[in-house]
Amino acid sequence: MTERPVVQVITGQPASDGAGVRLNRVLNPQRPLDPFLMLDEFNSNQADDYIAGFPSHPHRGFETVTYMIDGNMLHEDHLGNRGLLTSGAVQWMTAGRGIIHSEMPQQEEGRMRGFQLWINLPAAEKMKPAAYQDIAPDAIPEVTTDGARIKVIAGSYPGPAGDVAGPVSGVTTRPLYLDVALDSGSKVAVPVSTDHTALVYLFEGEAQVADRQLRRGQMAVLGAGNSITLKGTGTTGGRMLVLAAKPIGEPIVQYGPFVMNSVEEIEQALRDYRDGRLTA
Repeated sequence: MTERPVVQVITGQPASDGAGVRLNRVLNPQRPLDPFLMLDEFNSNQADDYIAGFPSHPHRGFETVTYMIDGNMLHEDHLGNRGLLTSGAVQWMTAGRGIIHSEMPQQEEGRMRGFQLWINLPAAEKMKPAAYQDIAPDAIPEVTTDGARIKVIAGSYPGPAGDVAGPVSGVTTRPLYLDVALDSGSKVAVPVSTDHTALVYLFEGEAQVADRQLRRGQMAVLGAGNSITLKGTGTTGGRMLVLAAKPIGEPIVQYGPFVMNSVEEIEQALRDYRDGRLTA
């Protein structure tokens, strides 16, 4: 296998979204890495940082993936879907032509920690019907080796008895979404398609990606190759998200909660939302 080098390290920046939820914006939609549009981390023990949540709001033209590490968040949308995201759960939502939803904390104290990832849709799928998957923690398989634990949310990872596939499939960009925890000194090589954009975000401890040392809150952007080498370092090792997906290679025009291919399509989305036709 050919090891992918680190070509860029991005440090997340403080931001807020929804009704004032404080978060760490790792990937900014103004500077996307095709097909990834945005990555936010929310992580606080202070209820004032998250209690207002994300009241009802629209989306069109992409997918949102919410992964809860700690806490409880209630999702409701115009399709009648209602799901409680508990610790370890994932919500994979395809906005398509339009969805209006809310994500509200179901706790008044304690830690709330997790991620929201935006993944673009190709032009041919931007106006397809909205869809929603509520994935429970026990539906996410885990591969355990000496000093390593890999949760497979999307894509697959080699296990002792063959590839272990995550519960998410059928997505055009063929995403890989792994939660990898490594003890200090433990090392793994993650196979990745050569044509995929690949990212690693460290959210606990310390780790080395290829030959680069990362600290918590940093994301490595990987270059060409078909394997990502990860090693836990420091006294406790590290925990990280490994993300990869096939680039779409189309124009990206983003305005707030809408991601389309042209300014005209954004203007149409705004008119549709104003006139109550976004989800029609």
